[in-house]
Amino acid sequence: MREPEWLTVGHIAGTHGIRGEVRVISRTDYPERRFASGSKLFLCHPDRKQRGLWLTVTSSRPHKSFWLLRFEEWDNVNQAEPYKGGTLMIGREEAVGAEPDEYYLHEIVGCGVFTTDGERIGTVTDILQPGANDVWVVKRDTGGELLIPFIAPVVKDVDPEEERVTIQWMEGLE
Repeated sequence: MREPEWLTVGHIAGTHGIRGEVRVISRTDYPERRFASGSKLFLCHPDRKQRGLWLTVTSSRPHKSFWLLRFEEWDNVNQAEPYKGGTLMIGREEAVGAEPDEYYLHEIVGCGVFTTDGERIGTVTDILQPGANDVWVVKRDTGGELLIPFIAPVVKDVDPEEERVTIQWMEGLE
């Protein structure tokens, strides 16, 4: 499995106030580190023609379910507004090493999903983060999608090197 060059740490959901501050949905386990003053983040936006731009965090703070960030490069809402919907990233080389039994999301996407009985179900195509626990989207080999909650009673083993996830089939997963 090829590791991505860039790792997503957040998505710009909107602006906050008139001084260029933005509301960011965090996609990192280390928001205090990633959004610390002086941190450099690479911003890409699907609707912008340019390749992307580097931004330097000047301040950050948690606010409700978001993080509020200010960047050195923006001092008013008009500069930040065009980047709503953009993705904030770091280089792969800046990643914090995963602890044992911890995985990066990109290591899970593409893994085959098998039951504890050895039956192949399909392939993980996406990971949703709705709140309490992640939900893995599995494209079934027989067609359609299956949503697998990432909880201990269901996910029994994850082996990114073998690109294999083992689950305990439970009633209600259909």
